[in-house]
Amino acid sequence: MALIAGTMACTNRREQELAHAPAEAFNYMADRFADIEVLRYQVSGFESLSLQQKQLLYHLSEAALMGRDILFDQNNRYNLAIRRSLEVIYQNYDGDRSAAPFKALETYLKRVWFSNGIHHHYAEDKFIPGFTAEFFAHCIRRSDAALLPLRNGQTVEQWLNEVTPVLFQPEIMSKRTVQSGDRDLIVASANNYYGEGVTMAEVEAFYAGQKDPADPRPISFGLNSRLVKENGRLVEKVWKAGGLYTQAIEKIVEELKKALPFAENEIQKAVIEKLIEYYQTGDLKTFDAYAILWVQDVHSDVDFVNGFTETYGDPLGMKASWEATVNFINKEATKRTRIISDNAQWFEDHSPTDRRFKKKEVKGVSAKVITVVMLGGDCYPATPIGINLPNANWIRHEHGSKSVTIENITEAYDKASQGNGFREEFVWSDRELARLADYGFVTDNLHTDLHECLGHGSGILLPGVDPDGLKAYSSTLEEARADLFALYYLPDAKLVDLGLTPDAEAYKAEYYKYLMNGLMTQLVRVEAGKEIEEAHMHNRQLIARWVYEKGTPEQVIELRKRDGKTYVVINDYEALRNLFGQLLAEVQRIKSEGDYEAGKQLVENYGVKIDPQLHAEVLERYAKLNVAPYKGFVNPVMKEVKNSRGEMTDIVLDYTEGYAEQMLRYGKTYSFLPTYNE
Repeated sequence: MALIAGTMACTNRREQELAHAPAEAFNYMADRFADIEVLRYQVSGFESLSLQQKQLLYHLSEAALMGRDILFDQNNRYNLAIRRSLEVIYQNYDGDRSAAPFKALETYLKRVWFSNGIHHHYAEDKFIPGFTAEFFAHCIRRSDAALLPLRNGQTVEQWLNEVTPVLFQPEIMSKRTVQSGDRDLIVASANNYYGEGVTMAEVEAFYAGQKDPADPRPISFGLNSRLVKENGRLVEKVWKAGGLYTQAIEKIVEELKKALPFAENEIQKAVIEKLIEYYQTGDLKTFDAYAILWVQDVHSDVDFVNGFTETYGDPLGMKASWEATVNFINKEATKRTRIISDNAQWFEDHSPTDRRFKKKEVKGVSAKVITVVMLGGDCYPATPIGINLPNANWIRHEHGSKSVTIENITEAYDKASQGNGFREEFVWSDRELARLADYGFVTDNLHTDLHECLGHGSGILLPGVDPDGLKAYSSTLEEARADLFALYYLPDAKLVDLGLTPDAEAYKAEYYKYLMNGLMTQLVRVEAGKEIEEAHMHNRQLIARWVYEKGTPEQVIELRKRDGKTYVVINDYEALRNLFGQLLAEVQRIKSEGDYEAGKQLVENYGVKIDPQLHAEVLERYAKLNVAPYKGFVNPVMKEVKNSRGEMTDIVLDYTEGYAEQMLRYGKTYSFLPTYNE
């Protein structure tokens, strides 16, 4: 762990040196704790942008940070209270900071920062502090009460009595989001999308009563609100200016308004204006209008996502977490994704799915490779490597979708993983290792391109099918559909013809990596004795376990032992591709027909449960590598450069800020919400 004191005093010259540093010289590592490595990502090409573009990126980046508190509160109603109290202790503790209790508190706080709350960002379980309740109480009592996040009229002791069980008792608010099993998923989940006493049956009935099955352009019901009970009646508290989270949303809007004069063109200006209108009104029809404009903005170099977007955190897949990314196009790498999007109709037509579920005319599919400049909300510190939006099926069908692959993030992951011994431990033979070395980075990015651009954008819902009909299994099945689309096409000769893969063997690197991950190595992210909860992990195991089982009679895939260790061995890559195609056809049918029961069976039978013996073996082997299974990022610091007359002359990036330093600065500079948003 290397937290460098005084790094904010670096000179502009040093910033420029870092900005121009070659990838192999760039310092990717920022921090290491618990099961997490925090990395830096490099924003190559930023220095070559125009001043107008940099100013646009600056204000969009500020808007990406203004909503940070929203996600903390969405994830759990105690998150802000716990984060703020821990920060008070961390900054003011006058005891032995090298002693075990304080070091454990420091680690716990870093985990809270990373996960945007008290539950693991990926595994969903609440992590329990490595320090005692007595030590916590001692620290709180020695703190200045004026700095603590007390409720109005609440004493320190009353606050401790309220919060201590949430921190230290494993059975209280044990999982942030529960997405499987025959139980009330709303009641079992600790997130803050629904008020106390609200049940799953009540939520489903509430929104079912608002939907019109005959509406060809339905709004995304419940997307931007918390559903609560008031006087026994269900009421939506909308996230908007003047509504819930108004203090942060008003700040976001201020920065979006500051960005308007620097818009690159009229359509980009219209996108920002419509997003402002949506934040001000909370109207979901306005959100759809914004989404359509955003899809149509395909000529701007600068782009962004800001708002209530993805629904993975809601057990029912309806309510969206707040997220933000700010980026600019990587023009050279985008040549690859443009080839894919230009041929979208060919891929749709040749999909192994039933023709009833295919788009007769693929519209508006655009794809690009981007360089991210700022991450926020549910994209920070852990971030996706690709994005496909909007999520509304009717907008995709009528107006298309926009896909991005975030290549400076995938590059950072790739650079940080080199030489850590992981592949040598889990890969079967030198042949697979050589393929991964030669083709791994190329095919991994191509998998992301195909997943985001074509997979999510493919297929249709049959008339009258409820977009929310797959309920808790919707996110997993949608990710499976996109992954399968990509996996099916990776070996296709069309990709070689288009120049997307170097030869007919390259795809085998991604096939092997995907099966190894889905069958074995992703299990390092799950504690012994636990099941899989996260949608993307459900998806990967579902696919891997299904093709393993269906291919068993012909030994398409084996789990083979050598020296007491289990390895994935793929014996027939062509047969494996056919199995991917069969499963794609079935998952698309489930999606198109809204077949809830079939979707539930797929996820529950293949995606949730873990072989305990294999799990124990994988955990033991992985532990010996001393490699963190999770990675995330600190953002660069954007600094304005002004001349002696106070005029803006440039904006530069500083990569030297440490993880704790950044989190404390964000907590001071971008924290606008009250501690309790009720």
